[in-house]
Amino acid sequence: MDANEIERLIKISKEHPLMPETYIPWHLDPGADDIFLPESMTSLHGLEIYDTLTSNQKLELGRQELVQVIASYAWGECLFCLFMTRHLLTLPPDNVEHRFLLRELIEEFRHQEMFGQAISRLGGKPVSQSATHKFFGMFSNKYLPADYLFMGSISVELVTDIYGNCARTSPNIYPVLKKMFDLHAVEEARHILFTKNLLKTYSEKAGYIKRTLYSYVILFNILFLRTMYVKKEIYKRIGLENYKQLYKMAAPNFKKKFSETCLTGIIQFVDSWKGFNGATRWAWRWLLAAKV
Repeated sequence: MDANEIERLIKISKEHPLMPETYIPWHLDPGADDIFLPESMTSLHGLEIYDTLTSNQKLELGRQELVQVIASYAWGECLFCLFMTRHLLTLPPDNVEHRFLLRELIEEFRHQEMFGQAISRLGGKPVSQSATHKFFGMFSNKYLPADYLFMGSISVELVTDIYGNCARTSPNIYPVLKKMFDLHAVEEARHILFTKNLLKTYSEKAGYIKRTLYSYVILFNILFLRTMYVKKEIYKRIGLENYKQLYKMAAPNFKKKFSETCLTGIIQFVDSWKGFNGATRWAWRWLLAAKV
């Protein structure tokens, strides 16, 4: 990226910061008609059982599942901060890229605090990760090289941004959530300019094997997210009987819905650096029902 362009982004970050403490109306309680997540994005929508839920259960389902989405937002931001910290170590402190990354880290840490406050404001409690989730999360964070960590963090951002954009443009969305997603969208638009440049650097150097491995890192990060959004504990919390059986119906329903609504940008992203090939395409189709 041109040094002058990076300097411009640094100046914007310094002179026009969006502070969650003042930008978001944290004092507002949800109104009688406010929703937390569009119905179509909930895991039970589209199943016959959904029409039997009370209005309050539908509202609670959206609230509980949005908490899972916000928690994954925070997790993705942590992952990206880990990558940027590693990358900073390769750059001299007076380098313009180093200075930009410091500004980005400041904003990303503010986002994490913002997401945590939003979860508290919703009165939510994210369902804990399973042992499998914890193992793969720890392994990727601790042992993956920086470029693989970068690919994983970008995939998390792309998926969660879809939820943010759908939620903030939905009628009757709780104003606290709308402003939170608005703030995140504005600042991420600046970050993506740098991200695209770094992506080009990595992908141009990658041969067939590395592109294949990048593709699998992204695939498993997305699978990690998707399986965090649908939890049987949520159905139990909102008072549904036979919640274990409900989960068995909801999981494939959400897998299909997720494929139709959340994978377009990811597929374009992976295809842009030839991440789909004979070694990866079958896995994307099998695990994510991706049309590739």
